[in-house]
Amino acid sequence: MARPRVRLVVTADDFGYCPRRDEGIVEAFLAGAVTSVSLLVNGAAAESAAELARRHQIPTGLHANLSEGRPVGPARHGPSSLLSPEGFFLGKMGFREAVAAGDVALPQVREELESQLSRFRELLGRDPTHVDGHQHVHVLPGVCQVFAEALQAYRVRFTRLPMERGVGGCVWLEAPARAFASSVERDAQAAVGLFSRHGLRVQKGGHGLALGQPGTRPGGGSVTSLGRHCAQVLTAQWQPELWEPLLGTDGPACDIWAWGLPSIWCPSYCYVVIFLEV
Repeated sequence: MARPRVRLVVTADDFGYCPRRDEGIVEAFLAGAVTSVSLLVNGAAAESAAELARRHQIPTGLHANLSEGRPVGPARHGPSSLLSPEGFFLGKMGFREAVAAGDVALPQVREELESQLSRFRELLGRDPTHVDGHQHVHVLPGVCQVFAEALQAYRVRFTRLPMERGVGGCVWLEAPARAFASSVERDAQAAVGLFSRHGLRVQKGGHGLALGQPGTRPGGGSVTSLGRHCAQVLTAQWQPELWEPLLGTDGPACDIWAWGLPSIWCPSYCYVVIFLEV
């Protein structure tokens, strides 16, 4: 029987957050450890990051942001349900609380997302290869509908859903972190059908918090993902016992060599997305 064809995509999030972080991400890309990036178009270093992406021909998607910093759309110029009185996004938990309370106007979410997509085009001169959400905001109830419609309208084909079965049982996590991870996983599971109906390709599972703990063994699938901070991924050596069950293959999974890059200081979150094509 022919073995499945493996395509490994390693995406570094938060590109454009700051020059030092971007330096580490680019170094990782040039070394072959990162294959794509997700750009924060409202990041402090968004313009220089876009120039780096163009110079090095880095496949780049949009890291849509509704929780940190300032907006790029109409909300910059007046009161908005997305912002604090000081004009900043509401924060990782503040935005979630506002959504849960019904205090976020979804048309304003649509305006900001479309503004970020437009800003991406201005910076890169093309459409994003994919769109995902900073701090997973794109899977929140109601917000995910806006994302699905906007991505379909902009002909974006790929997004990422932060799904990890059993994360609620990760007893090594502190209770608040475990509760947050469980809520994200529930929202992601609920969004699967919605994104699929809008023509978006998503992975079938994910691994990160629970991976490598005693008794865990990731399942295979046509598309799966591994979430790690770049510093964790890039300093980890090649471990067939970790990657082969993740890929769902019996023999050597693919040509991933040791990723030891000790010079890199890169706290950006990194997602490893594996596509198995039969």
